[in-house]
Amino acid sequence: MGHRHVHRLYVPGASPVHRLPPQCKLVALLAFVLVVVATPRERIWAFAVYAVLLAVVAAMARVSYGVVLRRTLIEVPFVAFALLMPFVATGDKVTVLGGLELSRHGLWGAWNILAKGTLGVMASVLLAATTEPRMLLLGIERLRMPQLITQIAGFMLRYGDVVVGELRRMKLARAARGFEARDLRHAGVLARSLGALFLRSYERGERVHLAMVSRGYDGRMPVLYEVSATAAQWGMASALPLSAGLVALAAWMTP
Repeated sequence: MGHRHVHRLYVPGASPVHRLPPQCKLVALLAFVLVVVATPRERIWAFAVYAVLLAVVAAMARVSYGVVLRRTLIEVPFVAFALLMPFVATGDKVTVLGGLELSRHGLWGAWNILAKGTLGVMASVLLAATTEPRMLLLGIERLRMPQLITQIAGFMLRYGDVVVGELRRMKLARAARGFEARDLRHAGVLARSLGALFLRSYERGERVHLAMVSRGYDGRMPVLYEVSATAAQWGMASALPLSAGLVALAAWMTP
């Protein structure tokens, strides 16, 4: 019962990046992504420098590059459209691979989406690997996010795994009774299972709320951790977006 829940995306550590207050890392991430998005897509070298900056952050955080690259694969389904752009976009054509004609504008568009999207995902992966979800929510609160929203997000994080576990047990119970969904004829059984899952989740939520009220819950969660940031910590967190900003400035000034 005393074991503290650790999210699967978090990589435990005591690095300088881990110790930074969450609000500092959130602002740094947002600023870095904005700088990357504002960079001209034709300056390919600038995106390579951004990748090097993220590699330096990963090394400081002692998060292996393999972990970052594996988790970055989550973007693959979302960038499929980018791979189609050279084939469907209009404009000037370029010939590659022995006669295959691709749109020049589509190639640049695909590169723009892939490069900026990948860098943004990698930065987010590093944030998740070095900051626990509960600390992220505290950091968002420190940035003046309404506490009601952070409470809802906190309950989603805490009980999302509980609901998934309940769904897994229901699937196992169906399999133990010989059920296996093969076609649309079994849609009714799956729909009833989802209905039962909704009712169980709703009832669990009622029990959790009653338990909280009985312990003095009045609409605000108690503050268990202090996440104030010093000027030095803000300065350290700003190193990444400031460095990226200098790269972007050079990219805009380069003819």
